[in-house]
Amino acid sequence: MPREIDERKKRKALRKLRKAALLAEQGLGPPLSDWEVQFLEEVEQRIEEFGSAFADPEKGGADEPLSALQALKLREIDKKARGKGKGGFKSKKPIARKSYGRQLNEDLEPEVPSPPKRGKPELVKARDMIERDEDAPQPPAPLQTPPPRPKGRPVFRVIEGGATDDD
Repeated sequence: MPREIDERKKRKALRKLRKAALLAEQGLGPPLSDWEVQFLEEVEQRIEEFGSAFADPEKGGADEPLSALQALKLREIDKKARGKGKGGFKSKKPIARKSYGRQLNEDLEPEVPSPPKRGKPELVKARDMIERDEDAPQPPAPLQTPPPRPKGRPVFRVIEGGATDDD
C-alpha cells in the first residue's frame, strides 16, 4: 500500500538516483561496487512502485521518499560517482617543527664538561656562607615537633564521672 508522497519529492529523489547512476557510468570517479549499483536500482524501483523506498516510519519523514540513511548513502554514492572524496572529519597532520633563522647558541663553542672532583665532599652550612648582619631579620625558630606516638594498639581508659545507666 503506497503512502501519500508529494510527486515533486518523488521526482527529485528519482532524478538524484538516475543522475548518480549516469555519472557512475561516465567513469569520472572510481567504479561503483556491485552493492552500490544494486542499491540504486532497488531504491529506484521501490520509489516508482510504492512512492517511498522505506516502510518503517521511524526511519524517516512520513512524507519523504527516502529514509535518512538512504539519503545519506545516495549522497555518498553521488560524490563517489563525481570523483570527489568522502567528506567527514579528517585527522590533522602534526605540525612540523621549523627552524626560524639562527639559533642564539650557534656562534658559541660547545662547552666541554670538566670531570668531577674526586675525594671527600665537604659540607658547608648556609650560616657559614652568609656573613652575619645584626640588622638583618633573623629566621624564625624551628617549630617543636610533637613527641612520637607509641606504636601498637591504643589503650582503653575509663574516665570516672561519666554518664551512668541509672537515669
